[in-house]
Amino acid sequence: MSLLDLTAVELSKEIKAGKVTAVEAMQAVLDKIDEREDALNCYVTIDKEKALDEAKRVQKEIEEGRLTGPLAGVPVAIKDNMCTEDMLTTCSSKILYNFVPSFSAEAVNKLKEAGAVIIGKTNMDEFAMGSTTETSAFGITKNPHNEEHVPGGSSGGSAAAVAAEECFFALGSDTGGSIRQPASYCGVVGMKPTYGTVSRYGLIAYGSSLDQIGPLCKDVTDCATIMEVIAGHDKKDSTSMKRDDLDFTSALTDDVKGMKIGIPRTYFGEGLDPEVKEAVLNVAKTLEAKGAVVEEFDLDLVDYAIPTYYTIAAAEASSNLERFDGVKYGYRAKDYDDLHSMYKRTRSEGFGAEVKRRILLGSFVLSSGYYDAYYLKALRVKALIKKAFDDAFAKYDLLIGPVAPTTAPKIGSSLSDPIKMYLGDIYTISLNLAGLPGLSVPCGKDSDGLPIGVQFIGDCFKEKNLIRAGFTYEQARGKFE
Repeated sequence: MSLLDLTAVELSKEIKAGKVTAVEAMQAVLDKIDEREDALNCYVTIDKEKALDEAKRVQKEIEEGRLTGPLAGVPVAIKDNMCTEDMLTTCSSKILYNFVPSFSAEAVNKLKEAGAVIIGKTNMDEFAMGSTTETSAFGITKNPHNEEHVPGGSSGGSAAAVAAEECFFALGSDTGGSIRQPASYCGVVGMKPTYGTVSRYGLIAYGSSLDQIGPLCKDVTDCATIMEVIAGHDKKDSTSMKRDDLDFTSALTDDVKGMKIGIPRTYFGEGLDPEVKEAVLNVAKTLEAKGAVVEEFDLDLVDYAIPTYYTIAAAEASSNLERFDGVKYGYRAKDYDDLHSMYKRTRSEGFGAEVKRRILLGSFVLSSGYYDAYYLKALRVKALIKKAFDDAFAKYDLLIGPVAPTTAPKIGSSLSDPIKMYLGDIYTISLNLAGLPGLSVPCGKDSDGLPIGVQFIGDCFKEKNLIRAGFTYEQARGKFE
């Protein structure tokens, strides 16, 4: 077995046992980056010298017994919308091409304290707006399983880096499926925790009521372990939740006897690829054979999720992105006549087409005369969607469904039709609207060899149910090749 075949948890055990060093692990990752990065473009920023120096420092602390955690010495990649002290943070946008923060996001700090070693910053859809990692100002990222296809988005760089062994795990952010969908497309594990479980401090906001940081990794054990490190209350984040049940690794049990699992009929209707449908339903059969109680049920309001999400997310984006004006940091247009023309030119030149589209949509739904008709109505529908899930979780411990209607589309096929791209989020966005946790686990491949993911959906603060079901399925499935 090659060093890069190890999971994050396995690698840390090897390092602490003295069988390999953190420096050797980092060098192996950097060698793989040298081999594949020109083709895949997973990263925006890599600081090799700094990464190796940090690996040396961490190795010394491990040898001295000061770093003993399950991620000590493990190389990690960070999505480029999380602030990293003294390291370029661009959100894959021209408007932040030179932004170097003076502080790190809380989730990043927690990983550093645990002894994980940052490799660099991963590519993404600009300001996390997109589902394919094609809207990045720094070029598209390609799917490691087939370079003619997208890796998903907006955390496509993080998912592709894990799949290509260019890191052992990565952080992503999920506003409407941006961790789970690329995890599905790239054949890795990805979790969106319950809203407020992981601090958003230092995450450059897209939709503040929807954004949540989570892990992309090789298996469910890594997922639970990373969650234990990055989760927790943070007084710097007003939306952060105080929770006492953050021992996620305790749910790593191969046992789903008596667990009630619901399958929403509406998730398996028109538009779902037959190969995806078969792979996901096979997961349900596997868990049923393990003792779970599986039944179909009706989950209403799914048809309203996409317009509700894009109304709310665009409204919040138009507010959050007004700070990028060329005055305080980032890109500034060279030719302008006065302050207002500087604003206009800077934003026109600095933002990409998809970001402009969402800012315009958000400004429209918040404008006088349309606020009640669109934005307030969307908030009411959001509450109804949450109630529909509450009713479901009164009966079931978790739900199972697809992550996306199809496997990864070809590069270029989504950007030509934005509405089609938005419809690709149909199975993921409801969880963000309702603040629920979701877990994507690889469950097969289609006839073209592209990965398929199954989505486990839980009630608020019930990540352990997802981890338990995901781990049980993983044990039955065996290693995903």
